[in-house]
Amino acid sequence: MANKGVHLVVKGRVTGVFFRASAQREARRLGITGWVKNRNDGAVEIRAEGEEDAIKEIIGWAQHGPSAARVDNVDVRWKSYTGEFFDFRIEQ
Repeated sequence: MANKGVHLVVKGRVTGVFFRASAQREARRLGITGWVKNRNDGAVEIRAEGEEDAIKEIIGWAQHGPSAARVDNVDVRWKSYTGEFFDFRIEQ
């Protein structure tokens, strides 16, 4: 299966609910690399790369997030795989 990249913007009640830490845990479980960060507009942004099936799983996970989150919308933009990430980190 081919490696893929994706850029997600998750909107709703997604800050202050451990969304970033949960995303990091899920990405590491799936073997995905990239980053997650809070945006100034209250959304959470995710840039991820990995096997296509794993990327599809993280997209599915982002549709609901951790139990305390309320996800209203996920903007999904497929990207080319770059191989630039070595792990999955939380950015400030």
